[in-house]
Amino acid sequence: MDKIKFVDSPISKQITELIKDCGHRRAAIWAAECAEHVLVCFEHHHPDDTRPRKAIEAGRAWARGELSMSAARASAFAAHAAARDAGSSAASAAARAAGHAAATAHVIGHAAHAATYAAKAVSSASHPAEALDNTAAERRWQWQQLVHAPSSRS
Repeated sequence: MDKIKFVDSPISKQITELIKDCGHRRAAIWAAECAEHVLVCFEHHHPDDTRPRKAIEAGRAWARGELSMSAARASAFAAHAAARDAGSSAASAAARAAGHAAATAHVIGHAAHAATYAAKAVSSASHPAEALDNTAAERRWQWQQLVHAPSSRS
């Protein structure tokens, strides 16, 4: 498959603005949803490597108050190591999405990165002729999840 140059959807700027207003814990939950939505891009190639899935779970556990920020951050580092080991751009981007989802426990800005890497995973997994449309569809899905989620200012 041809290497696809990632071109983001214009809605990404709206997503970044919404994240700033949704609260830290809600942003972590949403980032985990975004990462999980594309996790198949990683697990298809590496079904026995659980580091990205554990990072997503860590981000959610932190949001529920069940895990320390430091533990979530350690899971983020492990997911990023999985990304380096992935061997394909789609799998790597999906693992990075999971890493940033967990890292949202440390800094809320990682939520936007989780979503962007999820969109990159979709783009990379797409046929070149469908990459733009698939990326835009992923971004619309992300926006819907964020807009229609219960509000949390914590």
